[in-house]
Amino acid sequence: MVFSDLFFLFVFLPAFALCYLLGAGIDRLFTRPAQPACHRGKNLALVLFSLIFYAWGEPVYVFLMLACVMLNYLAGLLINAREGRGRGWMLCFGLTCNLLILGTFKYLGFFVAQLNAFGLSLPDPGISLPIGISFYTFQSISYLIDVYRRQSPVQRRFVDLLLYISMFPQLIAGPIVRYDTVAHEIGNRHVAASDMAEGVYRFLRGLGKKVILANQLSELSDQFLVNGLADLTTSGAWVGIVAFTLQIYFDFSGYSDMAIGMGRCLGFHFNENFRHPYCCNSITDFWRRWHISLGSFFRDYVYIPMGGNRSHQALNIMVVWFLTGMWHGASWNFIIWGVYFGIIVMAEKYTLLRIDRYIPRPLLHIYSLLLVVLGWGIFYFDDFDRMVLFFQTLFGQRGALHDFVTVSALTDNFWLWVVALVLCLPVRTAMLTAFERHTHEGGWVRETGLFVTRLVVSVVVLVLSVALLVGATNNAFIYTRF
Repeated sequence: MVFSDLFFLFVFLPAFALCYLLGAGIDRLFTRPAQPACHRGKNLALVLFSLIFYAWGEPVYVFLMLACVMLNYLAGLLINAREGRGRGWMLCFGLTCNLLILGTFKYLGFFVAQLNAFGLSLPDPGISLPIGISFYTFQSISYLIDVYRRQSPVQRRFVDLLLYISMFPQLIAGPIVRYDTVAHEIGNRHVAASDMAEGVYRFLRGLGKKVILANQLSELSDQFLVNGLADLTTSGAWVGIVAFTLQIYFDFSGYSDMAIGMGRCLGFHFNENFRHPYCCNSITDFWRRWHISLGSFFRDYVYIPMGGNRSHQALNIMVVWFLTGMWHGASWNFIIWGVYFGIIVMAEKYTLLRIDRYIPRPLLHIYSLLLVVLGWGIFYFDDFDRMVLFFQTLFGQRGALHDFVTVSALTDNFWLWVVALVLCLPVRTAMLTAFERHTHEGGWVRETGLFVTRLVVSVVVLVLSVALLVGATNNAFIYTRF
């Protein structure tokens, strides 16, 4: 089940909303005057529907997730109960178990294949990848480290820890929610009408990004990079990879918007995961804007503990980027992709970032986008031979330079290209700023204008999305693979 699915929108969400409201009503019955509000009924409803949501696509691996939560629940209690070195040993035990689970289910088949390539004859373990295991494993690691560092209190209720790790809005494709971000809100949150309005609007924005833009762009990228790779021309290669560049942004940022929006409706404030990454002026700047939750995770839990900028900076950068590539999948193209960006980021620290104020912004922007697009070419192809074929075509070393199919892809989808490119820019922020500048703060004109605009946008996006989802065949989120 995915968010951009008619069953999720019109069956799962309404059923969840009814049960959640029922839980809220039960909570009110058990809340005494002058005491903090009870959230156990709402939390239980959220946990049950999160398990249903996960079991819908992974009926067996839901037990793996439950076992992981129990492991981290016990490890957190042991870390909290110990002092001195005992805390460190318990942390190492918890982290090792999490990484072994992730390594077994995500990377064992890859390592066996590599050993067999060197002459061994090991049986294929045949383990399928559990959906979202990379995300909930990292959240489990975040919980243990935050408890160890005493940045967050240990969670003594198993159901509440299960809620944090299995919460369906961010379970299968992020953003990676750090435990200290929501630790307080698990047992103490309040949802105002403004939160509901903002959450619904944010959810529908994400739905539009996914269904109206990403799904249509995926058809273009598949046309050139999957179905037409053998006959690909140089111009077609560029059109295909640019389509994928836009597709993956709207796909993943759309999912993040939907997750953040649903979290806001429930009283949780997830951190932003994207800040207009294609407006970057360097690759370093790009990765401060793209998948922010993953970047901050590696920064705080790997890069800084290894020494950060203080010692062995180049080594620390390469380790982080090797792990970033590995995190995305058990395939050489992801490792190459991670090392590719690691080398660029490391080189920028010693060169570009020291002189960038002397370089015109348009040149920095073109430089950054070109490297990003080439990086997505590495990311896209998990077959090395197809990757080589693509890059040979991209740089004009094979095939024709141009064909009519490329022209048709541009002209027939003109408005799709225009809207996608425009929405990569901070247009909404600029329009909102201009509107606020010309209206009185707190006045009825501003409030009414914002309300009407959001209402119209929400209705249009919902109607168009539902119309496109009827009979849709290509609707999976890209990052559910990781």
